[in-house]
Amino acid sequence: MSNILARALDSDLWWSFRRSPVTVASAVVALVCVLGAVGAPIIAPHDPFDLASLNLIDAFKPPAWEEEGEAAFLLGSDDQGRDVLSAIMYGARISLLVGVCSVVFSTLVGVGVGLLAGYLGGAVESVLMRVADVQLTFPSILVALLVDGVTRAALPREVHDQVALYVVIFAIGISNWPQFARTVRGSTMVERNKEYVLAARVIGLSKLRIMLTHVLPNVLGPVLVIATLNLGFAILAEATLSFLGVGVPPTQPSLGTLIRIGNDFLFSGEWWITLFPGLALVALVLSVNLLGDWLRDALNPRLR
Repeated sequence: MSNILARALDSDLWWSFRRSPVTVASAVVALVCVLGAVGAPIIAPHDPFDLASLNLIDAFKPPAWEEEGEAAFLLGSDDQGRDVLSAIMYGARISLLVGVCSVVFSTLVGVGVGLLAGYLGGAVESVLMRVADVQLTFPSILVALLVDGVTRAALPREVHDQVALYVVIFAIGISNWPQFARTVRGSTMVERNKEYVLAARVIGLSKLRIMLTHVLPNVLGPVLVIATLNLGFAILAEATLSFLGVGVPPTQPSLGTLIRIGNDFLFSGEWWITLFPGLALVALVLSVNLLGDWLRDALNPRLR
């Protein structure tokens, strides 16, 4: 374990990381956001979704530093008396869950399709890549809206509310797989003609085993970068869907839902209800995007 840590601290990646103040600051912000979201049940001042603890008398409390603010509501309260800070922590959990799961889903689909297309070639490659090209002509958010709309029409409302979280994950994930597929296909076409792959063919290994054990590990570098960059997009896509009212149900509000709720009271003076969730969303997405930009540059041998 100590040898692995020593090699990691002596790597070019770590050297690049600590030499970039912007990257270090982004990592700190992202870490704070993740810890706040994951540890919300422990560190959040209130449980904003415990209906028994809500009191309408506490509604529309301004932030604690305002004249009518209270220390119990550091960032104020919303129209139902929920603590905004606690709601942000719990909402970030949903946003991160949807973002991570949708990226994992699109990565699995895209990498699988890219491996098959790049290694097998021929008609398989033509069909799979044409499907990817067709999907790339549609904006990702429209694909997500289409998937959500079809499921709403096909399922009863009660059933849809129960599976809404999974529908959003599928909708966002299925709209992003072509980027992974095209990247992996190009890398696989390069790798399949190298000597180690030819040697694996000579000794009689199956195509599936060659793809999974020989080609796949050598094409994962670009995939990691794309996944990091797509995480920020997935979080924004979920926030957009929830803001439009077609994302996760109100019983599981994400940052996008909190912003939509606060937007109804923005011009009546309760600015904190939408401002602080919006700032939390910006901080989370910006930090993830900056980390993705750094990782892309750090793994690019031309920039070393």
